[in-house]
Amino acid sequence: MITFILNNKTIKTPEHSGMTLLDFVRYEQRLTGTKIGCREGDCGACTVLVGSLKNDTIEYQSITSCISPLGNAHGKHIVTVEGTNLKDKLTTAQEAMKANYATQCGFCTPGFVVALTGYALSNSENNYSNALDAISGNICRCTGYKAIEKAAHQVVEKLEHQNKNSINWLIKNEFIPEYFESIPKRLKDIEIKDLNQPKGKYVAGGTDLYVQQPDHLADNNVHLIAEKDYLKGITIDNKVCTIGTNATVSDLWNHSDLNTYFPNLKKHLKLVSSEQIRNMASLGGNLINASPIGDMTIFFLALNSNITIIDDNQKERTIALKNFYQGYKTYDLNEGELLKDISFKLPTKNSFFNFEKVCKRTHLDIASVNSAMHISIENKTISDAHVSIGGVAAIPKYLHETSKFLIGKPLTSETIHEANKILQKEISPISDVRGTSDYKRLLGRQLFYAHFTELFPKQFTLNDFVQHA
Repeated sequence: MITFILNNKTIKTPEHSGMTLLDFVRYEQRLTGTKIGCREGDCGACTVLVGSLKNDTIEYQSITSCISPLGNAHGKHIVTVEGTNLKDKLTTAQEAMKANYATQCGFCTPGFVVALTGYALSNSENNYSNALDAISGNICRCTGYKAIEKAAHQVVEKLEHQNKNSINWLIKNEFIPEYFESIPKRLKDIEIKDLNQPKGKYVAGGTDLYVQQPDHLADNNVHLIAEKDYLKGITIDNKVCTIGTNATVSDLWNHSDLNTYFPNLKKHLKLVSSEQIRNMASLGGNLINASPIGDMTIFFLALNSNITIIDDNQKERTIALKNFYQGYKTYDLNEGELLKDISFKLPTKNSFFNFEKVCKRTHLDIASVNSAMHISIENKTISDAHVSIGGVAAIPKYLHETSKFLIGKPLTSETIHEANKILQKEISPISDVRGTSDYKRLLGRQLFYAHFTELFPKQFTLNDFVQHA
């Protein structure tokens, strides 16, 4: 029996675990403020909050309910826009939307209100930039986004100098209703047992699978693994980072040590997806999706990562990620096996990492071409190099020959130009909706050059490569 708290109501339901949370909320509970928009997690009309009990407190995150399995709500507090309402008055987020004339047709408004409420409940630093990140997965169809940004600014001003983790303060200042205060105890008091799951399709966050085959997952058995502890966690030991495949992109975003080793980590991850999707999407799902343009796959290929695979009998094996992919959407994974974790050596003071992506819009879009590079420099010589690129082959591509060529070469524009010639021989892009083959070759070259201009701006500018264009 799936058990959770929906707004202020305890739910126990025998509904199918693979049903989407959106459909349960709208059609079974008649909470129609949660809208149906794209059903692909892109528009944010279906945004809800998920509260998880950790150390006697609730941590809330926003998600898109249209691509989230109902079973993942088990043991959680789910908040729809109706669950944010106060009695006979507007909440702070609702008032901010009203005061700034930030509602036009009104279709997207509930999603924005929920996302801004989630921001108020979050652990993120109180500033305008983070507030905009919180609504990055919400789209206004009436192009009223500037007014909505003003509403977000008003919310930030109200939160200024306050401890946002204080539920009592948020209740007193009309961000959330009073019942929120009782949720930690109520979740504790609910006897949450592991779901009795039949064998079926493995599903973690669902952000890819529920775009591809939602009806199939809703009608057939699914095996939900998002809460499996042995697939969670981020550890650093002896300069090696190991990340459980259930870790989300937000887990990387919020990890202080990783942000120290990768100073531009948040800048890179902002290119990957919206905050709602970052809160849901598992790294294992991105890897197993095997998309030729999977952002996190390209990211980890350049880190020369290894993956650990575990079977039904808990037997493990480890292989290099660059050897995992065998062809389009095919990989070295046997029946009953799961990706357990991914590990890689962290950058040192002599090594540098960069991620680049080009798509039709800067954020919240699938890449036309993406690329990453991890390079080590000693005495102006390249001592190690790993380059990956997506969108130019049937698989997410680790550039074996290009990487090998760079090692031992001086860090000069001539070396980079010669390496690009090898890169062009290694890739085999096709023309599709994201660009022609020639366009993707051009992007491959420019992103490769961009790694060096970004990492070594005092040594290289794009002008150094113009003569070779």
